Amino acid sequence: MVDFRLSTNDTEILEQVRREGLAVRKHARYFDDHEEELPPEKLPEADSFPPLNERVMRRPADDTPAATFQMLLGMARQWGDAFPLRQPPVALGNAALQAAGTPEQKTRWGSTVLSMAITEPGCGSDSKAIKTTARLDGDDWVINGEKIFVTTGIRAQGVVVWATIDAQRGRAGIKSFVVMKGTPGFEVTRKEKKLGIRASDTAALSFTDCRIPRDHLLGGDETVPRQGSGGFRGVMKTFNMTRPAVGAIGVGKARASLDFAEEALEKEGVKVDWERSRYARSAIEAKLVQMQADAEAASLTCLRAGWLADTGEENNVEASIAKAKGGEVSRTVPQGCIEILGAMGASREHLLEKWLRDGRITDIYEGTGQIQRLIIARAIFGYSSEELG
Repeated sequence: MVDFRLSTNDTEILEQVRREGLAVRKHARYFDDHEEELPPEKLPEADSFPPLNERVMRRPADDTPAATFQMLLGMARQWGDAFPLRQPPVALGNAALQAAGTPEQKTRWGSTVLSMAITEPGCGSDSKAIKTTARLDGDDWVINGEKIFVTTGIRAQGVVVWATIDAQRGRAGIKSFVVMKGTPGFEVTRKEKKLGIRASDTAALSFTDCRIPRDHLLGGDETVPRQGSGGFRGVMKTFNMTRPAVGAIGVGKARASLDFAEEALEKEGVKVDWERSRYARSAIEAKLVQMQADAEAASLTCLRAGWLADTGEENNVEASIAKAKGGEVSRTVPQGCIEILGAMGASREHLLEKWLRDGRITDIYEGTGQIQRLIIARAIFGYSSEELG
């Protein structure tokens, strides 16, 4: 039975993470305005908060399962900004390593911060259109291509690069390769300028005759099957955990926006009565209630996707639902709060307008909302990607 009730231990952790998020807020505007800079490895306030694993040890016997708890942490952290008090020791590429790497590769790079490079100037949501190539030359792979919008691309020590070894085979020809910083031919070309989450370390990368050892192919399988998508499907399973996590981030942005709106209204003498009949509510109350309901619904989709992962069940569709709904409320709720607060909501004196911009990009990265709805529709109607593309 699904049970999302929290133990006292987990509640303490989440409350501490929310307080950390509030401590980050004081730096949010600066790094939004100074996008060319990276937040430090550790903010000054971090010394007031012991590291999470030293603060409260999670007890498997009575605590929320790991994947589900990660969804809750993602929501709680958004009381702050797109960067934490301390930079984490892992990135998206580490999830790919754990999902598709060999035991030797996991041991070799498990403590290395790895970003993941998928998107290209001419290829966003359609991953089979990847143009970056990997050609086998003796005992080396030679990689050529360009990647954009690579999260943690500057800080990371290496990157998991998606490239094709056989462009004629579409998705089946796409493989993932680990490329470490300092490899000749691998260059970080720029830090991306973005509409939102400007503090996020997002970079563009280029590969020019970049040689890596043969055993840097993630998973080690060099075959390209005649039928199906080969190892591509396995690598895509990485997103079954990362997409719900991004959806949870979107829910956190929505809840932070709702809290701000309610606090601002209370300062003006407008207190929302949540118990009032729907027929007696003001227009503002009705709008806030609807947004709260939307955020709660999105929250439950993220928790369910995490719970399925914890139980070892398939969660491909649920992951897409979580990303679609979490991304949606990250846009619509800050927008609705700005509409309620008017000029105050749009003012740069407050973070609400920033959360709206952050929410716009949250609905895009890790698979756009439109793409998630296509995945959901294919699952419901049993269509192939070619039939419903």
